[in-house]
Amino acid sequence: MDAASNRSPGCRSCGAEDLRTILSLGRTPLANSLIAPDDLKTPEETFPLDLIFCPACTLVQIAETVSPEKLFREYLYFSSYSDTMLEHAATLCRRITQSRELNERSLVIEIASNDGYLLQYYGQQSIPVLGIEPAVNIASVARERGIDTISEFFNAELATRLSNSGAQADVIHANNVLAHVANLNDFVAGLKLLLKDTGLAIIEVPYVKEMIDRCEFDTIYHEHLCYFSLTALDKLFRRHSLRISAFELLEIHGGSLRVFVESRDAAATDSAVTPVADWLRKEEEWGVGNIDFYQQFAAKVETLRRDLVEKLNGLKADGKQIAAYGASAKGSTLLNYFGIGKERLDFVVDRSPVKQGLFTPGTHLPIYAPEKLLEDQPDYVLLLTWNFAAEILKQQRAYRQRGGRFIIPLPEVTVV
Repeated sequence: MDAASNRSPGCRSCGAEDLRTILSLGRTPLANSLIAPDDLKTPEETFPLDLIFCPACTLVQIAETVSPEKLFREYLYFSSYSDTMLEHAATLCRRITQSRELNERSLVIEIASNDGYLLQYYGQQSIPVLGIEPAVNIASVARERGIDTISEFFNAELATRLSNSGAQADVIHANNVLAHVANLNDFVAGLKLLLKDTGLAIIEVPYVKEMIDRCEFDTIYHEHLCYFSLTALDKLFRRHSLRISAFELLEIHGGSLRVFVESRDAAATDSAVTPVADWLRKEEEWGVGNIDFYQQFAAKVETLRRDLVEKLNGLKADGKQIAAYGASAKGSTLLNYFGIGKERLDFVVDRSPVKQGLFTPGTHLPIYAPEKLLEDQPDYVLLLTWNFAAEILKQQRAYRQRGGRFIIPLPEVTVV
């Protein structure tokens, strides 16, 4: 069922209207709209999924905006079910607590705080925290864990209310949320309002160059409105009198950027020889502002589709049973765009209990607990959550010792 959505008339960051198409994935269901058994016969809503590029500020984005109320008020992704995410959060919290000398008089805020997976590590050190999480079901879980959490979408209006009530932050975390924001300028204006003059915002986003280089097209879905370079972030923050004082490249989620953002008023004078300035020059060299760099992406995706479908078809022709691991948003994009469904896969397993017993959007594959792999012992498992490959391969040692093999689809089809 085709559903109404909102196509942006201009760039989400700078407003420019001369936007170029990189890749069209057609109409797809919402990636996290898992289906209850009783709803399998109900037509699913689908929305256009087109990746576009802004030459003016270099931001890569999708053209359509689906209502955040539809996407995020009830959510099925709980960060605490990933050991990788927990360790990632704990390591960062220990580091920031020490470097910023945080204590019981400080305040740490996380935007899109999920189930408290990150803020819990500050709370364990008696550092006051506040979570902002619009998904009502997830915010409820965080509060049950003792994490003070409000169920609202973050914007400048909310930041003003919190700031006026005295809730200004020493540190603001925003992990994998900026990419979900339709009104980037309103969000960043809110950061500026909510930070103390000496405060620090730490923001993580998937890195667009890694997405292109590694053919990570499955990162594209309706929740992910934007795909950032350091250049695009720099232009966005400068517009609001903020500056990126440092950045890091991370392996998590297939390649991410972590930027440290401070007020320009409190920061040292910009220099042309800082690591940030040097990296901005490197991005210019690899073509961050040139549509030609991005247009190679579509051809890579088509090659990957051919290779993966041929691999699965060959295995099925040999009588092999194939399952999938990870009822993830990434997996939804891959399965629906590549046309991989019941004719090639028997079922999906996922570690999250809230997904078990449901069915995947579009492809209607049943979702079970990971123990199903040992019960049925399929010959192969397509690893849809390839970004957590090391963790999952370790967890599934028993299945692999029995002869089971994993197919990792990106950046190229590999069997392990």
